Amino acid sequence: MIGSGWSQTGLWLAVLASGLYHGINPAMGWPLAVSNGLMQKRARALLGALAFLAAGHVLAMFAVILPFAVLAVVLTWQRQIQIGAALLVIGFGIFLLIRKRHPRLLARIPPARLALWSFAVAIAHGAGLMLVPIYLGLCRAYAMDRGHQAAQTLIGANLGMALLVACVHAAAMLAAGGTLAWLVYRYLGLRFVSRSWFNLDAVWAVSLIVVGGVSLAVNATATGGAS
Repeated sequence: MIGSGWSQTGLWLAVLASGLYHGINPAMGWPLAVSNGLMQKRARALLGALAFLAAGHVLAMFAVILPFAVLAVVLTWQRQIQIGAALLVIGFGIFLLIRKRHPRLLARIPPARLALWSFAVAIAHGAGLMLVPIYLGLCRAYAMDRGHQAAQTLIGANLGMALLVACVHAAAMLAAGGTLAWLVYRYLGLRFVSRSWFNLDAVWAVSLIVVGGVSLAVNATATGGAS
């Protein structure tokens, strides 16, 4: 069991919720899928664009989580790794609040390269960072259940869990973003996006800070309970 009510079910719901949030955020690319469908006048073009966007997002999530998956094997330093990850997430959220401009590198990637664009955007926005504290919580619960297994088995399980977390998150993003893209393409039109949408960048930055803060609080509670 993870302290302060952080059950595995709650952690998986957090993975899904962050994926849904990324899905509705236009910055993650669903308007590009709408544009692709409208230019080619085919629903297949929209669906194909969504697939590339999802692929890039999965790769970005896995690339960010992978180093922590390897580090989590060092059980002696697990608490320090979790605290360091939480501070990293908080710091990046503060950075996004202060620096509101998007990296110029993103503008140099042709829109046709949707998977590469999606990968770069997810990295630049810190999309994978939000999953790191959640993922480390999942790993900790997993390790507590099977704490006496060999280190090699734990490594394999952590890498598998990292990929699973990335895929579940991206599937939720694809479902939310794909639904919005289809509604705009088929029924609402591009005017809906220009008139009815709002900027989610500040909300995203605050979300990173909140997730990092909650992770720190959970670790502090667990440390206090252990002592």
